[in-house]
Amino acid sequence: MKRIILALCVTAISVPAFAINRYNVQTMTCGAVQSAVDRNGAAILRYRSTRNPSLQLYDRYVRNGLYCDVGEYAKRAYVPTRDRKNCPVRKCADLEFYND
Repeated sequence: MKRIILALCVTAISVPAFAINRYNVQTMTCGAVQSAVDRNGAAILRYRSTRNPSLQLYDRYVRNGLYCDVGEYAKRAYVPTRDRKNCPVRKCADLEFYND
């Protein structure tokens, strides 16, 4: 029993931690932001609010819906980049089912 617990502890320690990459998108071009999200699958994109420049905004953006949780989908969103006011990206949003 002790060997099993020891093996589980060693395995848990040896598994690498998957950190999500973070980017300040206002220093990047739109193409570079889209490439970074595509390359990583998901990334935290950070930028200053257009309404209040002292406010830092951020969110998790994804390559496609496979990087979203169950009950979510990848919806179109926009972030300000160095070369574009509205660079198209995707972020996860809750699915909403309407009963008509």
